[in-house]
Amino acid sequence: MQFTSRLIENAVNEISRLPGIGKKSALRAVLHILKQDEKMALQLAESIRAVRLEIKLCQTCFNISDLEHCSICTNERRDRTILCVVEDMRDVMALENTAQYRGIYHVLGGVISPINGIGPSDLRIEQLINRVEQAKDQPIVEVILALSPTMEGDTTGLYLQRMLTGKVGKVTQLSRGVAVGSELEYADEITLGRSLLLRTKAD
Repeated sequence: MQFTSRLIENAVNEISRLPGIGKKSALRAVLHILKQDEKMALQLAESIRAVRLEIKLCQTCFNISDLEHCSICTNERRDRTILCVVEDMRDVMALENTAQYRGIYHVLGGVISPINGIGPSDLRIEQLINRVEQAKDQPIVEVILALSPTMEGDTTGLYLQRMLTGKVGKVTQLSRGVAVGSELEYADEITLGRSLLLRTKAD
């Protein structure tokens, strides 16, 4: 792809680094920005800067947040006796979109994957156990393992079941309405919501 402007070329190269965006799509985006007024371009740049520099991880559940504690953890209407364990923040968004869950979350930050050098100590498993053990005023009676039905997700789920034995009333998992081998974030809201409602006792 030939460019008559070094600035355009630099912008296209940077935007095309984003997932799912090729050089042609990046060029269309850059040319669209050029057609807009300066205010729009500056707002876009500021929003990207803010996302990178100002967003935090919630100190309670490790979901993304603008503040020290996210809007889910600070919502008094959430059921704090049910804790849903997910791989990352994209799964929180997917489950929230189902409108079927009113409990709280814990974001592990990944799944156990020996082939990729990721072990239990690389995840927020210790923090999960501490949350369960320290929930005295409102004890957690159920932990839902909402992990993708992949080999790594199942391995992580089995490990968490062993760690949570005797510490919580019951450990459940999503029903297999989510196809085996698929990623949770890509499941449609109806399938995901049904899997959540029909969750089963973890084996």
